[in-house]
Amino acid sequence: ADNLPGIRAWLEELPAGRCPPPQTLDVASGPWPAERYDAVFTANTLHIMGWPQVESLFENLPRVLAPAGQLIVYGPFHVNGQPSSPSNAEFDAWLRQRDPAQGVRDIEAVSALAEAAGLSLRQDQAMPANNRLLRFATPPKEA
Repeated sequence: ADNLPGIRAWLEELPAGRCPPPQTLDVASGPWPAERYDAVFTANTLHIMGWPQVESLFENLPRVLAPAGQLIVYGPFHVNGQPSSPSNAEFDAWLRQRDPAQGVRDIEAVSALAEAAGLSLRQDQAMPANNRLLRFATPPKEA
């Protein structure tokens, strides 16, 4: 909630109507919005939530995503259980020392949660500072 004023200021720079206002959401206890969205974006959150909260996020996505919706996740990730960089290994250790429930998540584990929610990994884009931008979407309909 403390970051919402800054996010609102960034969004004011976009053309009107491009993005709905950001919302505070407790993924474990809600309340979840009643609206459905074409996309959900979250940045630098999965590694600071406990794994049960990450699971709750994905379990509840089908109720807020439109039928052809997308989930876009930005942050650090491990690949095949291994840190993708020395800095991500250090960051993971720091997070777990601070709170054992926190930690850099594995792309494969997050992708498995997405699959259970009806989404598949469609794009994995490398970003600055050893972060990734993951785009999950509903699988394309077969003809």
